[in-house]
Amino acid sequence: MRRFLNQHEIEELETDLLLQALYRITGFDFQEYMRSSISRRIQFRMQQERLPSISSLIVKTLHEEGFADKLLNDFSINVTEMFRDPLFFASFRENVVPYLKSLPEVRIWHAGCSTGEEVFSMAILLKEEGLYEKTNIYATDMNEHVLNKAKTGSIDLKKMQSYTKNYIQAGGTSAFSEYYTTDSEKAILDERLLENVVFAQHNLVTDHSFNEFHVIVCRNVLIYFNPELQQKVNQLFYDSLSSKGFLCLGQKETLRPYKLSSFYEDFDHQYRIYQKK
Repeated sequence: MRRFLNQHEIEELETDLLLQALYRITGFDFQEYMRSSISRRIQFRMQQERLPSISSLIVKTLHEEGFADKLLNDFSINVTEMFRDPLFFASFRENVVPYLKSLPEVRIWHAGCSTGEEVFSMAILLKEEGLYEKTNIYATDMNEHVLNKAKTGSIDLKKMQSYTKNYIQAGGTSAFSEYYTTDSEKAILDERLLENVVFAQHNLVTDHSFNEFHVIVCRNVLIYFNPELQQKVNQLFYDSLSSKGFLCLGQKETLRPYKLSSFYEDFDHQYRIYQKK
């Protein structure tokens, strides 16, 4: 006996087909992202395009040149700010930096770096602690558009007041304004802060480890992945960390549900800093 799908089941099937189409066209796989997050972004794009259904969105994705790139930008998570969660940076300065000072060189991976604000924040912190000259920072994101913006080292000038407050709370030791110049619209970071930063495209879902790092920073990215994908990415991070290396997650993220948690020390539970045993 034939069964008719209800509206929710139809939308789930349409979403599956849309994500499969996007993967076939672009190579970017969102099928293991949290469906609630993906659904919000699909609804946003439907409203922007004034489309009646997800099926209509699939048609545009398949037949309209460049439309798949719109969806990629919609699905890419680009929420960031300088010294975001400033007390995390204060803890990093107080607790992690002393260990890094004992190393002959330091390699840091910022995974899911978006437009680079947290990377710039780390560069400033390392500069103030006398570590920047011996550090290489690898900043990656799946979204080429935001990487190109990050490479410019420029920030909306309107945001700098709140970023200054974050910097002070994070334990900054200088005047924040020393690190940038301004024009009428943008703050342009001191180019010396970008000398040891490499921006590169990397997809946490499909790409592999590319170096061994003393610190991996991936904050507020895993919350958009389903548990299976979180486990996979956590394995990638574990494989990419040196012995005694540090993994820094976001406030709403934790290693505790996963088998890999037993291979880390809960270095600073409050600010989600873990140290590989």
